[in-house]
Amino acid sequence: MRPTLRFLSDQLIEQIVSEAQELLSKIGVEIHNDNVTSLLADNGARVDNEKKRVFISRDLIESCVKAAPKAFKLYDVFGEEAVDLSGYNINFVPGSASINILDYESDRIRRPVTSDIVDFTKLMSGMQYIDSQATSIVPSDVPEKISDSYRLYLSLIHCSKPVVTGAFTIDAFNVMKDMQVAIRRSRDELKSKPLTIFSCCPTAPLKWSNVTSQNLLDCAEYFIPVEYISMPLTGFMAPVTLVGTLIQHTAETLSGIVISQLANPGAPVLYGGSPSVFDIRYETTPMGDVGTMMIDCAYNEVGKHLGLPTQAYIGLSDSKQLDAQAGLETSMGATLAALSGINSISGPGMLDFESCFSLEKLVVDNEICGMIQRMVQGIEPKEDFPCLPHFEEMMKEQHLLIYDHTRKYLKSEIHFPGNVINRANKARWEEEGSLTLRERAHKEVERIIEGYEAPELSEEIIMELRNLMETEAKKHGMDRLPVSD
Repeated sequence: MRPTLRFLSDQLIEQIVSEAQELLSKIGVEIHNDNVTSLLADNGARVDNEKKRVFISRDLIESCVKAAPKAFKLYDVFGEEAVDLSGYNINFVPGSASINILDYESDRIRRPVTSDIVDFTKLMSGMQYIDSQATSIVPSDVPEKISDSYRLYLSLIHCSKPVVTGAFTIDAFNVMKDMQVAIRRSRDELKSKPLTIFSCCPTAPLKWSNVTSQNLLDCAEYFIPVEYISMPLTGFMAPVTLVGTLIQHTAETLSGIVISQLANPGAPVLYGGSPSVFDIRYETTPMGDVGTMMIDCAYNEVGKHLGLPTQAYIGLSDSKQLDAQAGLETSMGATLAALSGINSISGPGMLDFESCFSLEKLVVDNEICGMIQRMVQGIEPKEDFPCLPHFEEMMKEQHLLIYDHTRKYLKSEIHFPGNVINRANKARWEEEGSLTLRERAHKEVERIIEGYEAPELSEEIIMELRNLMETEAKKHGMDRLPVSD
């Protein structure tokens, strides 16, 4: 039996959804994109052009939710199935868009450069329990206007896993879409085998900017999956109660679903977000707070009630170092997310309120993900009945180490972590150098990167990706790209 966890009753979920629908029909949503406003108006929404507010009826919301697919899959650069976003399946993906990196040598936070992204993508190829990569690190050595497309470019040429990404400008989307078509070789093939998920973020409260709402239209046109990243902050930019925050999150996410499904019915979507409690003492948004985790797990229940696959930024830490706080916040969040059945769990590798990435933390988090993957398999009998023969064998031999039943089920029943987790006795630990967790994690980073083998993309695809990226770079004043080998 798969272990599961719930925070909301069915009745409370229905109340939350009803209240969110009431907000959208009576208060409406502010939209700063004429294309989106016209689309909504053409489908019966009432528009206040002066205030840029659109009022969406319950009937329109419900019809658009019904149009959204109940599940979808992601495929790697070779077109092989990699991620199944359905039911209670869980899939891990690193956190996104960190502007800093925790440097191992100096043990200080600094701005990242291209070589850091390359190391990250190579490392991601060896993360056994993390199913997708993400454009997790924002480089400081290229113009800001190409940083979105550049991160995706490096991801596609250095790692075969599907990518969670996003565009912070309208123009960036086009080149990022063209890169995906180059990989798939046709628009139809990209539709049938999605390669990426784009994060699209409404602004709290109840607002869509010109860029993010246009992203919804563009992704829907090409059937590129989107995850809605609503970010209400309890007591600041949302009601202080968890239920009130959930109502706002639901309303903002439903408004995104309406836009996507009116643009192209059946466009794949993830019911996601990155809400947080607001810590008024420090004026911060702690992703490792238990209240934040509860909101994430609860809105996942709302998404499942609506029949949609789900996503959350959970399983990350607000610590500035790879320390005990990083471990407890990450593992607690990731465990709750898995028990709740969140389909796409975003967070491994992240520190400092989603602003800093750590390669060493990524390999530690990979081990957390592996333990959790074993946990959600649950406990099932494996030729345990009748049990008498097993105990007779143990009485006879005084152990079961080489018993047929042991050899058959040892690796599937017991999860054995990798080199980062130390289970040696004290004498052996000292003999092997008395390494700390941080030191073991760094050695694992070095081992995986040294053993890295690049995806065997055709030279034609590599050249097309490079030409797309170089053309984009020249538009913004770069004669050549940084070395990315």
